[in-house]
Amino acid sequence: MSFENPAYHIHRRSVEGHEGHWVKTFDPPQANPPTPELLAPTNPVPGLMLAAGYQDRVTTPNTVQRDLLHGLRLDMWDGRRVEMFVFTDQDNPSTQNGNFPGATIRVPRGTIFHCETMTHGGPHTIHWHGLEPTPINDGVGHCSMELGRYTYQFQPNFIGTYFYHCHRNTVQHFEFGLYGLFIVEPPDAFSGPNWGGYPRRIAGNTSNFPQFPELNTNPLTSGDPQAYTVPYDVEAYWVLQAVDSVWHDIAADHAAFFPGHGTQPGINDIFYHGFFHDYNPDYFFITGVPIPVRAPGPGTIPPNVVIPAALNSGVSGTQVSINAQRNQTILIRCLDAAYGTARVTFPVDVVIIAWDGRALGIPPYGSYNSAYPVKAGTPIKLSVARRFGALIRSSVAVNSFATVEFRKHEADRLLMTARIPFVIS
Repeated sequence: MSFENPAYHIHRRSVEGHEGHWVKTFDPPQANPPTPELLAPTNPVPGLMLAAGYQDRVTTPNTVQRDLLHGLRLDMWDGRRVEMFVFTDQDNPSTQNGNFPGATIRVPRGTIFHCETMTHGGPHTIHWHGLEPTPINDGVGHCSMELGRYTYQFQPNFIGTYFYHCHRNTVQHFEFGLYGLFIVEPPDAFSGPNWGGYPRRIAGNTSNFPQFPELNTNPLTSGDPQAYTVPYDVEAYWVLQAVDSVWHDIAADHAAFFPGHGTQPGINDIFYHGFFHDYNPDYFFITGVPIPVRAPGPGTIPPNVVIPAALNSGVSGTQVSINAQRNQTILIRCLDAAYGTARVTFPVDVVIIAWDGRALGIPPYGSYNSAYPVKAGTPIKLSVARRFGALIRSSVAVNSFATVEFRKHEADRLLMTARIPFVIS
């Protein structure tokens, strides 16, 4: 009994002649379907960004715009240029040439979210990772549909940290940069004159941690938009990224590794591309900031790196390297966007309040999980596509570094050590 001579054989009907309907792993015609059960969008963020001068138009009211794919020649720290695939937003001049990672989408919880999508050199999808759209809006390639133009629609109902990425030929398109963060905020986060500033709030149950006394314990059923949320004064994105430049040199065509037809479509199709399974990244980034040293490092990113509000749905001051003050509450949103595992180590004690977008200890799930402390110097392990949220408040000054170990799945081998400046003054 083996792969070549299995004990059981399951008959598979050939899809020859019907590839455009059924074989979603090939290259069907680009579809431009209408959105089922279309509702009026209620997301206020595009209009607020327009009024604040962060973008120059809103093509469709209350609707985010994303195009894919756009080629971007990204300069590495040593002068080498690597071809990337990225998202653009034609409503926003700051993103019209593409960004790595893509511009962050932030929306209030409960809004009807629309994303108007157009693909170039497709087909492509957008998958809303960790969220719960209907199947046709979930954007999983080969399962929903692969698009030319489409308006995605869903209602995000859990405050937290998620991300969006192309799910067509996923290994290549994700590694080449077709992704960005997606943040779900409290329902009232974009109301009032201070909608782009701080303090902001995040879902979390810090009742066991008196250093965060501002927890709003109102029941989620109370109608209070800030129920079971904690305020924070400083926010940082740590998107852990790695690039295998050999992949980018050999597979500069987005369709280079699309599966091919065998002699019997749907039965003996060609899915295997040898080197594409040999992932050996040689360039590493924290939220698009290059680690300027050869592997295995260590290498340090610059201090005082701040994400422009135009690339952050109008929210200003979000950091990469940490620069805070004593007794401020700091929120770290961390995503492993590298094809490997990572170990993140803080120079101070932290409280983990969320994993993979969902807050820990929020009723009615408080009996199943809870926020928990992690001591300074203790590695936090995560794997590709996983996210955690950490809260920090220090009463003493800190002038140190957080470290990120990029590691390979096989044998848990260290690839690169990055250092993130971490200053509390």
